Amino acid sequence: MNHPDRPAGRALSEAEAEAEAARLIAEGYSSNAPVATFYKDVAPVPAIGYAPPVQQDGRAPMSQRATDASVLMLAGGGSVSMVSVSAGILMYLSQYADPVVCGIVLGAPTVVVLALCRLVRRAKEVVEAAPPVIHQHYEGTVIQDNTEINTHTRGVIARTRNHFDR
Repeated sequence: MNHPDRPAGRALSEAEAEAEAARLIAEGYSSNAPVATFYKDVAPVPAIGYAPPVQQDGRAPMSQRATDASVLMLAGGGSVSMVSVSAGILMYLSQYADPVVCGIVLGAPTVVVLALCRLVRRAKEVVEAAPPVIHQHYEGTVIQDNTEINTHTRGVIARTRNHFDR
């Protein structure tokens, strides 16, 4: 609530601010005293600092795997819609096309593409899962020790017996 002697929106001088503060303290708290409902920070925003993030154009940032999966889903959705739209147009134009035959003829390329994608993925997994080939070159006498340890544990009171095979 504005003071009756001062126009609204005018900033207070130091002396006026101190006088207003003294008046408020002298009056004390009353139930009809004005309550601040908002505060506007008038400090200038720094050019570099803790400014909130701004929405960027394009796709949201995500991992490479999520990006690849997103592109794959978009491509799959596009191919499925093309197949289904072309099947619908074919059935409408022919007026007597069998939906099963259209499904087989137009769905076959999609099945082949999905099978090839799965085959490529499996081949990639096999290549990644194969252990690396290690070539070791030695000079002099080489002794290889192939020791196998077989462990058997039996009974309520666990008794372990290790047997070394050489």
